[in-house]
Amino acid sequence: MRHAIIAFGESRSFPAGDDFLEGSYDEAAADVLVLLGQPRYHPDPARVAILIELGTECLGVHTGEASGQEGSNAIGFARYRNGDDPPSPLVELVRQPNTDPVALKTARALFEAAGLTVVECNDQAGRIIDRLVRPKYNAALRFLDEGLATAADMDLTCRMGLGYPDGPIERVVRGGLAAHHDITRALFETYGTAAYAPARRAVVSARRRDRNDGAQ
Repeated sequence: MRHAIIAFGESRSFPAGDDFLEGSYDEAAADVLVLLGQPRYHPDPARVAILIELGTECLGVHTGEASGQEGSNAIGFARYRNGDDPPSPLVELVRQPNTDPVALKTARALFEAAGLTVVECNDQAGRIIDRLVRPKYNAALRFLDEGLATAADMDLTCRMGLGYPDGPIERVVRGGLAAHHDITRALFETYGTAAYAPARRAVVSARRRDRNDGAQ
C-alpha cells in the first residue's frame, strides 16, 4: 500500500530524521495520506485511508461529528512522547463510531510495518495514555506540595517498589512541567474532572514560560 507523507509543520510523532519519513510516494500516486503537524484535513473518499496526526484534541475537531454516526476513511493517530524525550514505539490509533474498517486495518498495518506497536481507542481527548498518566503526575506534584513525600522518595518508591523505569516527578519534570500544564488543562476543559486540573507547580511553570516568551 503506497503512502504519501504531507507535513504542515513539525511533527511530534515523526520528527526530522525519523525512519518513517522515508519511502513516501508522490501524493497523486498514494493510496494512503499521512498528515503531520497541525494538519489541514480535506475529505477524499478515493483514498484507502487518511491518517491525521493529533495533539490532545479529538479527531472530530478535524472531521466534524454527526450525533454518534460520524466516521469515514479518516483515522487519527499520535505516537506517545514524554515532552522532548524521543518518541516511544507506541502509536495510538483513534477511530470513530462508523470508521471504515479497511482504513483502520490499513493504518495499523502501515505503522506495524514500520516496527511500531499499535493500540486502538475511541475518539476521546487525550486518548489512552494521557488520560491514565496525567492524574498520577498531578497527584505526585500535589503530594510534593503538601510535604507528604519528597520527590526523591516518590521516584525511588516507584522504581524499586513498582519496577517502573523512572518515577513520576522525574518523568514529568523531564517532559516539561509547562507541557504537562498544557495537556492537563486541555483535558480538564474537556472533562471537568478535578484529577485533570493542572497542579500548582505546572501552573507556575507555564506562567513563567509565557512571561519569558513575551519578554522583549
